[in-house]
Order: sequence, then C-alpha cells, then structure tokens
Amino acid sequence: MDIFLKVMLLVFSVGLIAVVLLQKGKSAGLSGAISGGAEHLFGKSKARGMELVLQRVTVGLAAGFFITAILAAVFID
Repeated sequence: MDIFLKVMLLVFSVGLIAVVLLQKGKSAGLSGAISGGAEHLFGKSKARGMELVLQRVTVGLAAGFFITAILAAVFID
C-alpha cells in the first residue's frame, strides 16, 4: 500500500508541476509558445478553451495530490 501511495504522489507531483508550467502567467510564460501556435492554427477561441482545460486539470491534479498526501501521511509509518 505504501509503495502505491508513494508512486501516486510522485505522479500527481510531476503532473501538477507540468500543468502549472503550461499555464499562461502575466508574462505569457511557457504556454505563450503553445497557445500562440494554437491561436494561429485554430483561432483565439480554441486557445482560450485550452487555458480553461489547463485550469480544470490543475484543480483535479491538486485535489488528487492533497488527498494522496493525506492518505500517505496516515497510512505510511
């Protein structure tokens, strides 16, 4: 059980870091290159949709991370 929780915690951690880095910040960040290309190919509405998807994935990964961290703290000695 503890190995499973540790692996899941690692997966949520890496996923959360990756998704946060892909989001657009005040200076456009890493997502500027990705969404800039998406705006060129699909128009601005698709790029805004991508930001919404990234926000929802971030919330899901953060919730999973916190739940897994709490479970790991309770079950791992």
